[in-house]
Amino acid sequence: MGIDLQLHNGRPHQPKRRQKQKPKPTLIRQSHEHGEALAGLISELPTNTSGKLWMVDPYRDTLFNEQVAEAALREIPDLLNRCADDAQTAAVRDLAACLEDCATTPGSYLVFVGD
Repeated sequence: MGIDLQLHNGRPHQPKRRQKQKPKPTLIRQSHEHGEALAGLISELPTNTSGKLWMVDPYRDTLFNEQVAEAALREIPDLLNRCADDAQTAAVRDLAACLEDCATTPGSYLVFVGD
């Protein structure tokens, strides 16, 4: 189980929707190297809280827009405190960078790609 990150400058193409025009590429950056560590940390978060990261599904794709990404940035210090090793710390720092980029890019989406 792992969670990859993809930052898009617009709503990502969803093949289920019928589109009359060919979708424009939207991918700005992606991260695959910390998926296992990130999934482990997120799956241990308490659910039904005021936070946003607990809503990430490690088995399905989860989209955050720029407002949700900005709110999720406030959870990074707590997530760093939960890290048990360097791999988890690197995963959280990578997540923080993606959330920051999403929060500061108007119209962007951060996609958590689940297994």
